Amino acid sequence: MIEIPEGLGGKIFKGCGCISIGIVLMFILVIVIGICVDDEETTDEKKEEQKTEQVEKKDSVVVNAPLEGDPYKELDELIGLEQVKEEVHSLANFVKIQKQREKKGLKIPKMSLHLVFTGSPGTGKTTVARIVARIYKDLGVLKKGHTVETDRSGLVANYVGQTATKTNAIVDSALNGVLFIDEAYALVPTANKNNDYGQEAISTLLKRMEDDRDRLVVIVAGYTNEMKRFIDSNPGLQSRFNRYINFPDYTSGELCDIFNMYVKKNQYSLTPDAERYLKTRLDSAVKHKDRNFGNARYARNIFEKSIQRQANRLSSEKNPTTRQLSEITASDIREAFNK
Repeated sequence: MIEIPEGLGGKIFKGCGCISIGIVLMFILVIVIGICVDDEETTDEKKEEQKTEQVEKKDSVVVNAPLEGDPYKELDELIGLEQVKEEVHSLANFVKIQKQREKKGLKIPKMSLHLVFTGSPGTGKTTVARIVARIYKDLGVLKKGHTVETDRSGLVANYVGQTATKTNAIVDSALNGVLFIDEAYALVPTANKNNDYGQEAISTLLKRMEDDRDRLVVIVAGYTNEMKRFIDSNPGLQSRFNRYINFPDYTSGELCDIFNMYVKKNQYSLTPDAERYLKTRLDSAVKHKDRNFGNARYARNIFEKSIQRQANRLSSEKNPTTRQLSEITASDIREAFNK
């Protein structure tokens, strides 16, 4: 029988204990590192999700703070839209007088300041909505006068119960300003769909228009016939939206003026041939337009493509003159239309 010296067993066990503790500590360290890596990956995933949500919100909702300056002057300086200007001024006069009657203690009739803008794309509906928001602020109807611009995608969610939350969030951001809903008719599908949540958005919106009637103005916009179908789809919409402003398509002459506005604003100039060619092509475009014709957007796109063509044409010039850098030729505009 081998005798173990006194104290040796304790040392052995202590050594084993140190080894065991070391192994346990290493195991814990591995687990902690794994958790930290997982947390870091999860954090990155969350960041990506938040980033995606922000992009989606940015794409479907645009918030415009009120600009400085005279909104009435800006309205009058818009190209065309004479009937629209007249109706907006008339609305402003009505609100102004009612406010004065209210200060004198006189009764004021119940009035709806919500609006329906009808017309084709690119006819100035969004621009006028921003101006109306600032006019309402000037008249004391709204405190901020900002606009929150959205469409169906900004109001309607993909699952049950989420649309009301989404719509309420948009309305909250528009309080004391104008909520502008473009292509609002998309909230009412043409075919009966049991899983469509557009009606939930409409119901939520109508409730908020009532609950926040002193803090919220809603402007809905879209094609004339489609907007009629939208308003007629719900008695609540009919009672709240009783002011219509129609935005006519631009004439070819007005589109020329819009094109030239961009030319002047960006310090370009047109050659005489370019002016004649532009008018001819815009006359033809208006004559053969369909319902998707872009109006002012069309003129802006032609301008942008024209200056792109000019840049390509001058790229081989080593030292172009100021005139060359400013001048848009007929060939530049021809290429723009052809593209």
